[in-house]
Amino acid sequence: MSRIGRKPIVIPAGVDVKIDEAGHTITVKGPKGTLHSKYHPLMTVKVEGNEILVTRPNDEKEARSLHGLTRTLTHNMVVGVTEGFKKDLEIQGVGYRCAKQGNTLVLTLGFSHPVNVVETDSIKIDVKDAVNFSISGIDKQEVGQFAAEVRAKRPPEPYKGKGIRYKGEFVIRKEGKAGKGK
Repeated sequence: MSRIGRKPIVIPAGVDVKIDEAGHTITVKGPKGTLHSKYHPLMTVKVEGNEILVTRPNDEKEARSLHGLTRTLTHNMVVGVTEGFKKDLEIQGVGYRCAKQGNTLVLTLGFSHPVNVVETDSIKIDVKDAVNFSISGIDKQEVGQFAAEVRAKRPPEPYKGKGIRYKGEFVIRKEGKAGKGK
């Protein structure tokens, strides 16, 4: 049995969970917003008291693989509407910086033009200083995808390490031509 799949999800106070078994959808409403998600018809999702239980019908490979996934996605929805998710990014490089103008993140990344990234209704960008900013929202997948798209504007390069990276990300450095032996 899946160790993750069989753990119950505790519903915190102020969170409302509705499960539509006919359409196989879960709706989680909390203080930060509302999230909707579909789950596989093979899984059974029930609310019992203040817990959400995910069960599977049998021990076939497909059912086993979906069990933990369904439970984790549902747990991420509950965490998202209560606490939210956040990705911290940092910019490294001489002359590289960021600033916020209205709801637009303006990145100066060594191109001939500034790169503009507009925040959406569900994604908020917070600039701490000229080289540190964070992306936050209630949907974990959406926050991660948005952060990856911003990082892709100038990913860290291996020679000098310049570019946008996640906070604490380690970039493997390479020696240049000058470091080569005879």
